[in-house]
Amino acid sequence: ASAEKLAVSFAALRFLGPGFRFRTEVVGSGELDGKTWDGDLALVGFGDPTLAPKDIAALARDVAAWGIRRVAGRVLGDERHFDTRRDAPGWKPSYLGIESRPLSALSLEEVEFRGANGSAAAAASAFTAALERRGVSVDGSPRAGAAPGDGYPLAIDLSDPLVAIIRHMNRQSDNFVAEMVLKELGASVARRGSTTAGVRVVRATLADAGVPVAGVRIADGSGLSLRDRLTANTLVAILRAGTDDPTIRDAFVTSLSVAGVSGTLEDR
Repeated sequence: ASAEKLAVSFAALRFLGPGFRFRTEVVGSGELDGKTWDGDLALVGFGDPTLAPKDIAALARDVAAWGIRRVAGRVLGDERHFDTRRDAPGWKPSYLGIESRPLSALSLEEVEFRGANGSAAAAASAFTAALERRGVSVDGSPRAGAAPGDGYPLAIDLSDPLVAIIRHMNRQSDNFVAEMVLKELGASVARRGSTTAGVRVVRATLADAGVPVAGVRIADGSGLSLRDRLTANTLVAILRAGTDDPTIRDAFVTSLSVAGVSGTLEDR
């Protein structure tokens, strides 16, 4: 699984760039009437695998900075940036929730939820609580839902640069992060935030870089899938291509664990 992530890292750094940042937005439908937002607020996820309670707190602070003290509607959690599949092809059922969080475009660290499709609603609930801690009351109950196309942007949170996310992903072999990066490749390049679309981007990137793909089968981003197949030639070629590309060399090489020193190889 750790080796599988190298292909995703290489493609993501090449296509998205080391400075790419995931974003999470708060969009309002309605209008501001004095200190009341007359309508709903949508917490819109764009696949940030590192979204944490501190980020939600910062978004709530920014909303309160508009002078809003009451939301007459509710908070909606919008996860439509990615598709509705929460696992990946070839996964054992036991992997979901143990080896990886459900693959939602709006998923909040350290927050419990029920069921594979509970991520967006849980994030909306956490954001509602964060608003209330900032003195903003919310009339309605939070739930999953879609942001309006003509909504008003009220706040935005940006993740750390991709170089930092890839470094964590590879050194710790983080399955969830790898799957989110793969889906973002699909969303950004193929305009469909799915595992399948992301896989097509990875394969095309490898082939374009001269990496041999004969006998290679990529089914997911993490390497958990029982359908994944990589060859030694492919792995060596990925390492060489990442090292030879001056635009991604530092980001790619420094993401690798060092035997006996760091990451999953610290004790090996």
